[in-house]
Amino acid sequence: MSHPGSPRHVPNGDGPIRAPPNGTGSSKPALIPTNSVTTKEGQTVRARIDPTLSAADVVKQLCLNLKVKGLPSHYALRDETDELITNDNLRKMIKSKANLKLVNAPTIEAAELVEKLIMRDDKTTRLTLFSIQKYIREEQFANEFLNRDGLRLLTDVINVSHGNTLAYALTAMQNLMDLDYGWANLDDEFIFRVVQILSSPQSLINVCRPATAILKRLVEADPFSAPGPLMAASSSRSPPPAPPGSIYRYGFDVVFEQMRKEQGLLETVVSRLGSADTALALHSMMLINSLLAHVTDNWWDIFIVKLERLNIRKAVVRLMSSHTVEDLTSCVLDFQENMARVTYRKKTTLVEPDVEQAHDAALEYIWTNSKLQPQRDGDGNMLKWRLLGCDTENLGHEFAEVGVLGLDCLRHFVQSDPDFFSKVVQEQISRPPERRCPITKASNEVVELLSEHWAIFAPGYAKSPTFSPFFLNFYKVHALATNFFYRMWNESGAALGDFTRVVALVRSQVKVALRQENVRQWHEVEADFVECEYRAVRDRQMKELEAEDDLLSKVPVRNLSKKLYKESQEFVRSQRIHCLLQGAWFMNAIPVSSHSSRRPTRPWRFMRMDNGLKYLHYVDSQVKFPVRHGLEDLPDRIDVSLISEVATG
Repeated sequence: MSHPGSPRHVPNGDGPIRAPPNGTGSSKPALIPTNSVTTKEGQTVRARIDPTLSAADVVKQLCLNLKVKGLPSHYALRDETDELITNDNLRKMIKSKANLKLVNAPTIEAAELVEKLIMRDDKTTRLTLFSIQKYIREEQFANEFLNRDGLRLLTDVINVSHGNTLAYALTAMQNLMDLDYGWANLDDEFIFRVVQILSSPQSLINVCRPATAILKRLVEADPFSAPGPLMAASSSRSPPPAPPGSIYRYGFDVVFEQMRKEQGLLETVVSRLGSADTALALHSMMLINSLLAHVTDNWWDIFIVKLERLNIRKAVVRLMSSHTVEDLTSCVLDFQENMARVTYRKKTTLVEPDVEQAHDAALEYIWTNSKLQPQRDGDGNMLKWRLLGCDTENLGHEFAEVGVLGLDCLRHFVQSDPDFFSKVVQEQISRPPERRCPITKASNEVVELLSEHWAIFAPGYAKSPTFSPFFLNFYKVHALATNFFYRMWNESGAALGDFTRVVALVRSQVKVALRQENVRQWHEVEADFVECEYRAVRDRQMKELEAEDDLLSKVPVRNLSKKLYKESQEFVRSQRIHCLLQGAWFMNAIPVSSHSSRRPTRPWRFMRMDNGLKYLHYVDSQVKFPVRHGLEDLPDRIDVSLISEVATG
């Protein structure tokens, strides 16, 4: 007979779940129990569980041995942390001798918790939500919860509650949204409610964390992210329709429409990157990354400009310098990757002041701060941008290689010190034309050098393994390097024919100043650009060239160079053919032979080569759209044998 308070034993029998026999008179060998099991009534037994059984059979045996009322299917086992015992983890629980609990099955638990939610009793709602947030990730629980209209009940609570009750409700919703089903009925009203919660400065940290995660999940649930083949009609210019019940019906456009109704939301999210609560900063960083990764063409310009105005780069640099949490580090590296894509897109976006008001405004700002007046050249033609170092008055041509990125960099350069810019321009105008430093051309060349240094030359930008704070300060580095260019021009007494020589000096200095980016301080970068004299830069460059010449003059190196060049040509060739076989969108450029500078009415062209490599099939469009596999969406074609020249850049 067991002592009071001591565990009671399952009666000895022939089943696979047994307890050690009571007494010492039995001739049978003693069975060693594997686990203790506690019932809902508080009864604890020591039992030996057969690891070859299924979890359902273990529960059934326990119910029979303990004479538990009700069907065995109404019960389940959990460990002390409330993890559900399943076929997948049963052996692990037996091996670790985990203390188990015989409790309601997930379906029964879900039914009871839904009933408590319906009661709307303030005293029990909080505890009910706390339990729901724990169990909602379990498929059986979630299915029963959803079948009993639990999603609507949960959104009703979110709409009216606050404080910890709201925090538990939002966390339950966040955990439910980890599933790929069950929440396709969340509407704009719910999304706006989450936006309002996030926007409020009064919202508690434990409320903001799940609210931020919910918005992130909604952004990522766009139709293009749906698993399986892309189901879109060939004439579609919008995302493919989501199948009934699919959660992939939201995305950036749906969420951003609600975000725009709360003007301060982005400001609030960015400000929370500086939160002392690491989890809140992490969720905010993840939301920003999701927005950047899923922003559509419809909102790209507006969203990116908004983020830039909020000094998002500076906020992320500050975040990384104050936290060393691994998850945050990964998020910052993701942000760098996203910003590299943004930078590349800007670099490949044409400057069109006649079409884009923002481009015209930036150019007007630059010109106004130059404090110059337009003139006429000897032929009576307008002389304006050539005074600022352009080769022509065609600004689309001048910024062709650096795009909007080059224009933004020049505007930031002027904005950083307008008086200095005006002084430089006036000083150059006073010199003979051949001695003037071409400021705009120099600025664009620096953009190219920095893009080369950070490998911003393709959409498939490789994720950097280390933090790159100087890259996130792209505009400031550009301003430093452009000032350095101007100083080298003056100190070397350069003329227009020396432009490439000065570019080489700046390239050398960029490599030195931006070395070991993840460990050096910003003031060291500034010192490298501001304090280094022309003679020292030139001497170092000469040594670099000598070392390079010595190495290249050796026969094995020359042979290796030829081999690598040949291999790289073949690699690029096969890579481009593979790209064309897959198909891709390209900018529909103006033909070189054309005298028109107007943008094509359909600026995008999707091209795909047939498997026989004989024809390039294509379609021109005003906007990018999903193109199916095959050639039926591509009505036009070009005979590859008739292509005599390929223009790039």
